[in-house]
Amino acid sequence: MFVDLSWSHILLLLVVALVVVGPKDLPRLMREVGRWAGKARAMADQFRKSFDEMARQSELDELRREIDELRAIRPIADVQRHVSDAILPPDLMSEPPMTDDVPPAPEPASETTPETAPESEKTPAP
Repeated sequence: MFVDLSWSHILLLLVVALVVVGPKDLPRLMREVGRWAGKARAMADQFRKSFDEMARQSELDELRREIDELRAIRPIADVQRHVSDAILPPDLMSEPPMTDDVPPAPEPASETTPETAPESEKTPAP
């Protein structure tokens, strides 16, 4: 903002402001100039933030387009998804598929009572 002003220029402006405005109203003038500068900084900061947000949004849009292009290139993924949807019901989709190299977990042993035991395990009472 004050890139081209040297200290001598600023001193000259202050002397002119002192002569034109007068010593009584100079503090009030400087306060108003400070408020204007603060508002200008706030507006510049808001502009920068909105510009950064637009840039981020455009980057996200570009990433979405790239993902859509990759999906278009891999049509096998859609076929695989449709086949797995047709074969597996929706409630089994969340469980990992069983593989042949992993044996199924053994069923927990249950205690059998003489009434529920199979005929081959029943022993006659003495």
